[in-house]
Amino acid sequence: MPSDSTSAKPARSATSEPAAARLRIGGFVPFSTLDYPGEIAAVVFCQGCMFRCGYCQNPHLVPDEGPEAIPWAEVRERVARRAGFIDAVVFSGGEPMRQPGPLAAAMREVRALGFRIGLQTNGHDPEALATLLPLADWVGLDVKAPPALYERVTGVKGSGPPSWESVRRVLASGVAAEFRTTVDPRVLGVEDVVEIGHGLLALGIGAYVLQEMRTGPMLSAEPLPAGAPAAVLLAAYERLRPLMHGLSLRRA
Repeated sequence: MPSDSTSAKPARSATSEPAAARLRIGGFVPFSTLDYPGEIAAVVFCQGCMFRCGYCQNPHLVPDEGPEAIPWAEVRERVARRAGFIDAVVFSGGEPMRQPGPLAAAMREVRALGFRIGLQTNGHDPEALATLLPLADWVGLDVKAPPALYERVTGVKGSGPPSWESVRRVLASGVAAEFRTTVDPRVLGVEDVVEIGHGLLALGIGAYVLQEMRTGPMLSAEPLPAGAPAAVLLAAYERLRPLMHGLSLRRA
């Protein structure tokens, strides 16, 4: 993702928590209207992810150490200077929950500056997520597959049950949330996406976003089937639309 090109490097804040200073950051966008619904936000892209989703557009953020390292103190000062111009700060990735301790400290600092907080996560660790939900105003949670097919998408054995438990934790918390699936037709068919929708409905979730994957450079070089990714996405949308009152489609 693009990062803020401001060249000035502000002095390290004396009030910054030591734990927040350990947050590994691989990118920063100072202004976004897409990452927090209805809000203008800055986006902090945390470094590192345990999943290896083939459609990932940010492979440089997957390793725990990346080519670009932005100090938290610098990000914090840039955010503080945008008071009155942005409403929120979104922690994305990579996977921010890869660093729960530094992440929590950074979220507290953002809260102290008066901004709302968004968290985008794959939900791999429901216990850690539960400790962070009180610090968040909005959560974007990726629901990558039906539980039995999670490994096919993430490349991580046993990733399905904890990720679906995170859906339950977010729902129980009452925090505003978006549940969404990026439809990669190399690993998910129409019936698989419909199964995700039924699983969400069983939990009482009717608002669901189907996202079209981008076809540019991504983590997996496996070729796409003919007519994909739109064909699977649109077919699943038509199947679920009569059932889910809040179903929406997000095109690439």
